[in-house]
Amino acid sequence: MPLVIFLLAYLIRRRLDITGRLDGEQGFSQLCHRLGGQAHPAAGNYLPGLLAVALVTLLLFYLDWMATWQGWPAVLYPLELGLLLVLMGLPGWKGRLEVYSDAWQRGDMQAAWHHVRDCLPASERGQASSPDQMHRSLCHRFMMTVFERYFLVAFWFVLGGIPLAFLARALVALRDHWPDAEARSRFSLLVEVMAWLPVRLLSLSFGVAGDLSGWLRSGRQYLGRPAVSASAVLAAGASSALTGFALDPQRFSELHPDEWLQFGGRSLKAIRDLLNRSMLVWVCLLALLVIIGVV
Repeated sequence: MPLVIFLLAYLIRRRLDITGRLDGEQGFSQLCHRLGGQAHPAAGNYLPGLLAVALVTLLLFYLDWMATWQGWPAVLYPLELGLLLVLMGLPGWKGRLEVYSDAWQRGDMQAAWHHVRDCLPASERGQASSPDQMHRSLCHRFMMTVFERYFLVAFWFVLGGIPLAFLARALVALRDHWPDAEARSRFSLLVEVMAWLPVRLLSLSFGVAGDLSGWLRSGRQYLGRPAVSASAVLAAGASSALTGFALDPQRFSELHPDEWLQFGGRSLKAIRDLLNRSMLVWVCLLALLVIIGVV
């Protein structure tokens, strides 16, 4: 049943993303600021957020245990579907990437930057950034967002049900929206722990869904290194599995200067296709696990 619930949630969530509806990120942001506003002003105070997430996670574990113990697991299926719809999703990204690609094709890099600057990390929003730096930053941010909003949630949902899926996604929200910067760094460490295995599995999926020979040459170098961050693993895996220098604007401009204005849209399309194929790999793997009775 986890396969059916996840597939249904994934298909509905993709439609909601296209229309820009049901943005769970706004709800997480409001809750974080409300909890953070009630916290003591001492720097690094992360306990209110962590306690709230722990309580909700324990409640979900209790509901799951009660439903299983009573022999009514189907009672929780609507709850799991609804929570997955809230936990997953990237509403708004499709429109931003479309206008960004259009601006890039016109050669208006300033307009392209204005369309996506709010999506970039705060440290990389400077207007002096070159087009290739801006594009690499946007691509890495987009891939990490897709990983945290879809693949991370899917991994922990399959492994531990809706409680662990909520825990992983809530920690990401605390890292992004908690008012205190020092506390956000602590949440970031917890997110890295939760992402350690799934991001390496996604990197492996890049090799299966993309250029396997390229991934074997350089993409797998970080898989066995425990201290490497999730973003570095993801960037290395995607860059090696993509053909046509989709994540190397400088190299592309050197080899294909006449096609530079098409690079932005072409690169983003290649990344989206790779992520979609990787999700198909995960769904096939989950179906195989269901068939052999593991899930």
